[in-house]
This record gives sequence, structure tokens and C-alpha cells, in this order.
Amino acid sequence: MNWKEAVSITRIPADFDRWDDVLALITDAFAGMDGVIDPPSSAHLLTADTLRDKARREIGFVALNGDRIVGCVFALERTAEYYVGKLAVAPDCQGQGIGRRLMQAVEDLGRSRGKAAVELQTRIELTGNHAAFARFGFHETERTAHEGYIRPTSITMRKVLA
Repeated sequence: MNWKEAVSITRIPADFDRWDDVLALITDAFAGMDGVIDPPSSAHLLTADTLRDKARREIGFVALNGDRIVGCVFALERTAEYYVGKLAVAPDCQGQGIGRRLMQAVEDLGRSRGKAAVELQTRIELTGNHAAFARFGFHETERTAHEGYIRPTSITMRKVLA
């Protein structure tokens, strides 16, 4: 069995109890941004409890390889689109299409709910992410600055759902 057959994408159920595992995944996946992005990632502020709360407000998906959580993504429903946040793939599993499959789950959700688009933000410094999201069909729509910053710190990207 290859990795594509081994990895399943599952919507996070209401009784999900593996928030420590999701937190560890996000921490590991976002660690490469430390010292690269300014301001630091909001991932540093997450706890198992805040992730549980996030899942009450948003729809989450996990990528499972057997019992191991190797990816996650959260989608916040807005009027016309879903806003994607905390897309994370375990560092040793990156480059295998797991992120694309997680994003596809959000896009499928958006289409099923009649949304026009999926939107996300990525940091200015993360040019590899810009390219990856462009390959997924996203286009830059604006640049914004975090509070207290004059220069742009984030790029908003949008994909229209057909």
C-alpha cells in the first residue's frame, strides 16, 4: 500500500479527543517559521483547549496515516466563502500531497455549501507557500499588515470555486 492509500482525510467529529496530538502536529509543522516570519506565528498561542474551542466554531479535518495524525486544516464559514487556517502537515510527510488533499476537503465542503470561494492568508516571507497555493489555484488579492506594523506582513489569497 502506498502513502496515498494509507492516508485518509476525515472531518473532525464532535467527540474528538486528540487535541494534544493536533497541537503537537501544528507546533512541529510551524517550527520552520520561527525566526523567518515577523511577527511570530499565532500557532505559539495555541493550546489543546483553544484548538477544541476552534473546532466548535470552525470545521476541521485531519489527515490520518493509520492512527497517526499527519495533517490538519480548519475552515471558518463566512457569508460567501470559507476562510482556511492552520493548514499543517507533519514535516516528515510534506511534499506528498497531503496538504493538497486537506485543501480539497475544504473546497469540496465549500462547493457543497454553495460558497463562491476559499480564502486564506500566508506570510510575506513564506514564498514557498505562495507558490504552493498558486499551484492549488489561489491568487493574491491583497497584502495586509499585522497590528503595529507599517509594512505588509501577510498576503491574502483566494480561490474561486467552480
